[in-house]
This record gives sequence, C-alpha cells and structure tokens, in this order.
Amino acid sequence: MYVVMNRFKVKTGSEEAFEDVWRNRESRLDELEGFIEFQLLRGPFNEEGGYTLFASHTLWESRDNFIAWTRSEQFRQSHANAGQTKVSYLGHPELETFETVEGTWLKSAPASARA
Repeated sequence: MYVVMNRFKVKTGSEEAFEDVWRNRESRLDELEGFIEFQLLRGPFNEEGGYTLFASHTLWESRDNFIAWTRSEQFRQSHANAGQTKVSYLGHPELETFETVEGTWLKSAPASARA
C-alpha cells in the first residue's frame, strides 16, 4: 500500500473556505486504478503560528498507481482551479509519501490493500 499526504497550513479564518473547496471539488479519484481511499483531515490549531493544520490523505495500492494519477487527465482537471480560491495559506503544501512496511488490516479489507 502507498500512503500520500499533502499537509496545508491554513491561516486562521480561512478554514471554512478551505473545507468548502474540498467538499465542492470534482475529485475523480475513483476513476483511477489502484485508488483505495481519500480523507481530508483537520489537525490542531496553532495559535502562535496563526494557522490550522490540514492534510489530504489518500491510500493507493501502489506507488505506480499514485504516479499514474499525477499524470492523468483527471488530475489536471481536478487541480485546474487551484490557486483561484479565497483560502489563505502559510507556505506551500508539503507532500509526504509512505510505502507500507508492516500493517494490520480488518479481515474484510480487500486483498490488494493488504499486499
């Protein structure tokens, strides 16, 4: 399994606009081979820094499946309006990727997710 997280520092007051961008976008992730799951995560509020931490979190069957997504027409269309929102950020998103070394899955998880 391949885990991809993009971390965003969203300036105080822009949290609702940020969440709305994600709620209202056409993701098209489900059209890609190897896509398993997406979650938008809200992290802690950093009072000193003046931001709330968010992370987009996706699970893929493999790194190759994720790379195929980043090169797809669906990716281009999903990100076409990026930067045209009323969201204020501190810095650029930070991409983090991980390959599963060891894990425990529910018995009902698909075999491909346990590989």
